[in-house]
Amino acid sequence: MTEEPISVQGEPRREAASEEYTSSLPGPLGWLDVAIARIEAIMLGVGVLLMAANTIANVLGRFVFQNSIFFSEELNSILIILITFAGISYAARQGRHIRMSAIYDALPPKTRKALMIMISLITAAFMLALAWYALGYIFTQAGRGRVLPALQIPVWWTLVWVPVGFLLTGLQYLLTAIKNLIEKDIYLSTHVLEGYDDDEVEV
Repeated sequence: MTEEPISVQGEPRREAASEEYTSSLPGPLGWLDVAIARIEAIMLGVGVLLMAANTIANVLGRFVFQNSIFFSEELNSILIILITFAGISYAARQGRHIRMSAIYDALPPKTRKALMIMISLITAAFMLALAWYALGYIFTQAGRGRVLPALQIPVWWTLVWVPVGFLLTGLQYLLTAIKNLIEKDIYLSTHVLEGYDDDEVEV
């Protein structure tokens, strides 16, 4: 009887990726998974591109025309919020969130699987609760009627990405729990297997 290899370093093993994301979850769950992936991609892509364009334009304006864009800082602040809260969902999908796994890795596979399901469900509950409280905070800000000094748009507009990001992350962890319930392997996310690539060492 051989002992299981103990992973000492490296990255989680991912299923073969195609250019367009496809989900291995069945039926409506698969559609939801793909929809979340597309929303993440749009939010992150638009956010990063707009931030780069805004920053470059502001630098050119300052050094070439001696006149910076007056709303550049506010726009970048909005985009940072967008990228951050889209990023937590993307990181969950890629299995990139920090994990304290010393005890977890020492457990037998069945216990690890049960623990992964429990961790995913608890994390999903927390994320969905944060989405609810963030939505309440937005309603509070909307009631105050505050606007940004430069852009003159309501402050609550800049915060809509917060509950969206928490909602997508909560759904992502919920789908991870379901994935672990219906598959025999252990998954860190809907398409990231537990384990490591090419740097396993047998002890």
